[in-house]
Amino acid sequence: MRYRTLGKTGLEVSVLSFGASSLGSVFRETNEAESIQTVHAAIDEGINYIDVSPYYGLTKAEAVLGKALNEIPRDKFLLSTKAGRYGIDAFDFSAGRIVSSLEESLARLHTDYVDILYLHDIEFVPADIIIEEALPALNQLKQQGKIRFTGICGLPLALFAKVLPLANVDAIISYCHYSLNDTSLLGLLPLLSETNVGLVNASPLSMGLLNTRQVPEWHPASKEIQTICKQAAEFCEQNGADISKLAVQFSTANPLIPTTLVSTANPENIHKNAQWVSDPIEQELLAEVLKILSPIHNQSWSSGRPEYNEQ
Repeated sequence: MRYRTLGKTGLEVSVLSFGASSLGSVFRETNEAESIQTVHAAIDEGINYIDVSPYYGLTKAEAVLGKALNEIPRDKFLLSTKAGRYGIDAFDFSAGRIVSSLEESLARLHTDYVDILYLHDIEFVPADIIIEEALPALNQLKQQGKIRFTGICGLPLALFAKVLPLANVDAIISYCHYSLNDTSLLGLLPLLSETNVGLVNASPLSMGLLNTRQVPEWHPASKEIQTICKQAAEFCEQNGADISKLAVQFSTANPLIPTTLVSTANPENIHKNAQWVSDPIEQELLAEVLKILSPIHNQSWSSGRPEYNEQ
């Protein structure tokens, strides 16, 4: 496993990191014992950064992850969780709720601090709430030693362009913007470099777009994006390849992307993902897949308030 520095945090994070959303039965009903084995397998593979949220499975992911981590020395992993989003339409970025949310998360995770606390999906609230109330609460928690670093996350890249110049945060999580079908995250790199903000990339499979199975009904991507992503996945399958492998390799190969989160509740899957990172990319296959995906390259979907989705 390779490691890279996460911006001004100075944290050395594995290029492949573990997103614990699957432990909350977000994508399928999961087995708790198998979920715990998956976390242990990730650590065994050299994955040292784990991200979770109380939103995933309505606290289930944190509870299951806490049971798994309770058996692992705290210095063996870096841990982040989130605050502010607690359901599909349940948001509360008030200072008091952020503080109480962290306390609840720490109890579920069986730890007395997290390495990073992110404000979760901030595109759903006005920026002044984040700047004037939520971020000061994070900074207070940082001063108290309950979190080491602060962060924000969300889908629209315009969100970061608008908020980062006004907010002194240590890291961000961006998802679905550095994958085979969408590399628009590259446009944000100069701002991140200028501010030395750590970057966590998530969802190299674009929330399940890059596979041969039927995309879930809830997926917000257009039918054109879904169709062409499926064509790319089928092309890989017809050539004896797995687009999941290609996607993970592609997202972790760029040295400017410190780490990429993948989520699974299957120990064999995390072993495979870790192995893929060290395997060489099939360049001819990659070129053909990028060609198939070119008609929808960098196409995304809206999330949250209109001002964060303006081109």
